[in-house]
Amino acid sequence: MPGPAYGGGPRPGKGPAAARRTRGRSRGRRAPAALAVPAVLALAFLLLPLVALLIRAPWRSMPQQLAGAAVWQALRLSLQTATLATAVSLVFGVPLAWLLARTSFPGRRLVRALVTLPLVLPPVVGGVALLLALGRNGVVGRWLDSAFGVTLPFTTSGVVVAEAFVAMPFLVITVEGTLRAADVRYEEAAATLGASRLTVFRRVTLPMVAPGVAAGAVLAWARALGEFGATITFAGSFPGRTQTMPLAVYLALQDDPAAAIALSLVLLAVSLAVLAGLRERWTGGAL
Repeated sequence: MPGPAYGGGPRPGKGPAAARRTRGRSRGRRAPAALAVPAVLALAFLLLPLVALLIRAPWRSMPQQLAGAAVWQALRLSLQTATLATAVSLVFGVPLAWLLARTSFPGRRLVRALVTLPLVLPPVVGGVALLLALGRNGVVGRWLDSAFGVTLPFTTSGVVVAEAFVAMPFLVITVEGTLRAADVRYEEAAATLGASRLTVFRRVTLPMVAPGVAAGAVLAWARALGEFGATITFAGSFPGRTQTMPLAVYLALQDDPAAAIALSLVLLAVSLAVLAGLRERWTGGAL
């Protein structure tokens, strides 16, 4: 009798077990010295500052350093503004990523370049640009002030705007890449069955790219949490209103280096805890 046909079924060696065996073989290979040496040096370069921070930390006086109300005030403000900035990035960044990945229009490459510009723009320059655009005498800020009485610079809302400005590109790039890698046949099938484009986006596209959206949100949140240059330029550093943890670290470094190290450890611990906690649960290992 003829052997089994494999036209529609799984092919030999292509199942999950074979994939695991392949991954195991790749992980078991020894790296050549030409790659291992620079890789180890890169790892040491990235870890050395963190190790130095842990070695020089004032562990004995840590409770006293962190007991002040200003520390927790700055931490709470940082967490709140970073979360709000991430929410703003999700509301506006996901549609922008879909536009760049799923549509074709004149100047799309230029738009993509402009979207990624805040990634390479010095943060202080971004803060100056925000002041010229949204300040009291800015291009748009003047109209916001006269028509609605809205003033953004040197306010908590200004912190959220500054953080969203530098964090949104991380989310847009991540989500756009996920959309480009997604299989469009599911969306085409839903459209063939009569679903509107909005329904396809909401019921098919978003669930399909949810891990990428979560990964982009985590990256945007982490970037917003550590934002310094644009924030201090556009929103200033007023305790309880605009002074986030990075600003508190910078100011403490001038007068009390031990306090600056303690604040840095808190910020490092929060960042590591969030990234480690969300890696598998929300992003499916995408980070």
